Amino acid sequence: MRLYSFLLLILVLVIGCVTPAEKEALDEKLTRYVNPFIGTDGPGNTYPGATMPYGMVQLSPDIGIPGWDRIAGYYYQDSIISGFSHTHLTGTGAGDLYDILVMPTNSRFSERIQENNHKPFSRFDHDQEGASPAYYWVDLLDYGIKAEMTATSRVGVHRYTFPNDKKTQIHVDLGYSLNWDKPTDTFIKVINDSILQGHRMSTGWARNQRLFFEMRFSKPFTSYEVYDDKKKDAPSNGIDHKIILNYETVENEQIVVKTGLSSVSSEAAGKAIDIEANADFDTIRKQAELVWENELQKIKVVSEDVNKKTIFYTMLFQSMLAPTLYSDSNGQYKAANDDQGNYREGVDTVAQAIGYNRYDTFSLWDTFRAAHPLYTLIQPDKVPDMVKSLLAHYQETGVLPVWSMQGSETNMMIGYHAVPVIVDAYFKGYEFDVSLAYRACKESAMVDERQIDRYKEKGYVPVDEHHENWSVSKTLEYAFGDWCIAMFAKDLGEQEDYEYFLARSQNWKNLYNEKNAWLQPKNAKGEFLTPFIPKAYTPYFCESNAWHYYWSVQQDIPGLINATGGMERFEQKLDSMFSYAALPEDELPIFSTGMIGQYAHGNEPSHHVAYLYNYVGKPHKTQELVKKIREEQYKNQPDGHCGNEDCGQMSSWYILSALGLYPVNAAQGIYDFGSPLFEKASIRVLDDKVFTIEAKNFGEGNMYVKSITLNGETLNRWFIKHQEIMQGGTLVFEMSDTPAVVDVSATEFPDPNKIYR
Repeated sequence: MRLYSFLLLILVLVIGCVTPAEKEALDEKLTRYVNPFIGTDGPGNTYPGATMPYGMVQLSPDIGIPGWDRIAGYYYQDSIISGFSHTHLTGTGAGDLYDILVMPTNSRFSERIQENNHKPFSRFDHDQEGASPAYYWVDLLDYGIKAEMTATSRVGVHRYTFPNDKKTQIHVDLGYSLNWDKPTDTFIKVINDSILQGHRMSTGWARNQRLFFEMRFSKPFTSYEVYDDKKKDAPSNGIDHKIILNYETVENEQIVVKTGLSSVSSEAAGKAIDIEANADFDTIRKQAELVWENELQKIKVVSEDVNKKTIFYTMLFQSMLAPTLYSDSNGQYKAANDDQGNYREGVDTVAQAIGYNRYDTFSLWDTFRAAHPLYTLIQPDKVPDMVKSLLAHYQETGVLPVWSMQGSETNMMIGYHAVPVIVDAYFKGYEFDVSLAYRACKESAMVDERQIDRYKEKGYVPVDEHHENWSVSKTLEYAFGDWCIAMFAKDLGEQEDYEYFLARSQNWKNLYNEKNAWLQPKNAKGEFLTPFIPKAYTPYFCESNAWHYYWSVQQDIPGLINATGGMERFEQKLDSMFSYAALPEDELPIFSTGMIGQYAHGNEPSHHVAYLYNYVGKPHKTQELVKKIREEQYKNQPDGHCGNEDCGQMSSWYILSALGLYPVNAAQGIYDFGSPLFEKASIRVLDDKVFTIEAKNFGEGNMYVKSITLNGETLNRWFIKHQEIMQGGTLVFEMSDTPAVVDVSATEFPDPNKIYR
């Protein structure tokens, strides 16, 4: 059979139907294009360590020094490593997790420094360090120890290669904390000379975190010392607990450490090792790489540009680092609690996911925009589980999550963006409890928290004295969620709810100042605040200014165009958005990065804006800007992200935009066209159907789209329906070096009153 396939391939090549690049794409290994160090420098805040797609474990090196640059535990510019902890956030601005630090040492080096709280450390060099999907390695130069990491979904696996030394040690530090994280209760139990069990309870950005572990060592330790707050021979409980395991090692001796995790019990953590990691290090690593390879093979691109392919597949890799698995293999997990660490009355603190995997780490203000729409294309098996996880959070707390992790609501950011994720999945045909989902969406939009009570009362969020009032941003984000609920209600025949939430979705107009054509904050009396400077960063806009949020009416772009003064005026304002650069004396906050005029690609509210030119019949400007953003804001280097990667959103923007697609309205069931980065790309969708995207007349100078055909039929619209992609087929962009002239009167524009199915 293999011989037949090979001869067939040769025949195809002979008749000239496959280019050399296409031949390579047929069977190339895609994991070789992933560079986990992208984003570990600059504002990306990513980590390079070992993890599985959407895995519970993120086993990665820790510098051990706090700060914004080290939010993910690792910063490329640093030169020391203080150990390897098992949990990390990917690309956020929140300093939490860093659970269960492991550090090997020996007699060669004993220096300590205050900056890392006098923890053991070693210098390292990037020339003696490497990473690939599910694998990280580094030489700890001061000790002569090679450290290697791999992982399964719930187990972190270390392998240390030691020199000859009679005082080799492995430190397991539960008191280690960084940034916002703080242990509240730690416990270590020595089961025997090869197994430890325990837990680390902590608080930080997420309250009431519970993590249990079992740790197994391939070589028995000869003795051990237990410390709490630097006190030797401490009791087994404390808040700063660590154990030092003593060994004698010979040259090149290897010790493997397997750490299972669970939010329920140490026994469940041990069960994870039995089920997932019952093999040697190399076998586990190879199995993990195969899983990653299969995930990356879901989208195959044809290109001879290795740099572009590296960025693309690294972004695809990073899009799969969150949400993260939260339930044990038997479905149990710690139930969700609120931002004060409290549980809903009548809810058991241990919950059970029946028939699905429970996920958490939902950075919804970021990821509803592109990451979750991407998952509906390439993760059909996981989308229902993610939705069911959101609904479980609702059942356990009474509301859908805002930004949840480790079974805890952080209430970071704004909106109720679990709603568009659920509504999008519903209209795209994914199965879950629809009545429960509708109730969760509706009730989450009717609570009296997070100024939703004022929003319901006045039709907008008025300004107040809170330092993060974010009144304009909240009004706009709530209005978008309301549109999603209205569409959900309409489809279910809930006419009264439909009319109510549709009216609420127009609340953005209550902050529209017709005199100056801006969305502007109002006080409780209904008066616009003055003076008003659109480029100023004020408490009324969430991590943004009035320029960024002007375009956040994704549910009613025609209405916004009309309010602005029509298509020509709207186009002019878009032009100004991308040309009105900040002055040298302007004070830009840390999250305003990736600037093109007032556009900030490093922060999510800007992500759809370049595609709005499609709505005024000027798609060539979208194509120019998308190309510019792809080339300037993403690099194959450690500082290759222009802003926080944000749990898959920054990378998902790139993936979709490289394919020539992007969902301006993330719940409408359509993707707006940009221009493709590659000559050819194939997406493996439902039932192993293939949707192919081709670019004819492809070349560096041909950045413009002349016409688009779908399965041979010319499109008179600048968007494609989700279901058209999921049926498989071929989308062809005919490229040109000249902008296309669009007849607006003959062009179909998205209807804001419907969801496309």
